[in-house]
Amino acid sequence: MSLDIQQREREGIAILDLKGRITMGHEAGALREKVSSLTAAGSTNIIANLAHVDYIDSTGLGAMVMCSTTVRKAGGNLKLENLNRRNIELLVMTKLATVFDLFTDEQDAVNSFYPDREIKKFDILNFVEQMKKEE
Repeated sequence: MSLDIQQREREGIAILDLKGRITMGHEAGALREKVSSLTAAGSTNIIANLAHVDYIDSTGLGAMVMCSTTVRKAGGNLKLENLNRRNIELLVMTKLATVFDLFTDEQDAVNSFYPDREIKKFDILNFVEQMKKEE
């Protein structure tokens, strides 16, 4: 299954709606290329909406980290929203949950780019506690 990337804007923030899988090959490359083209065009505040991403492999995870690095070098930030349980677990297990800002609500993700706005970040500690209770 390929990765479909749709771009939109909300309050000056580029939002990438991703659908499919972020895996080795074309998918990971397409994501890196999209983020590179955005930063080259001056759009450095980006949210990746992962609501419809059902699988991320190690190459896909590496591509996401590379995208984050590209955006940070350009003076911006890449934030993630609407991750499914499996993808959250992947970020927790790889300790990458500390690298990315995670959000369950798009407005909170957008607000996080504006220091004067109140935001609610994803509570990773609460998620880990829930995982332990379910084991």
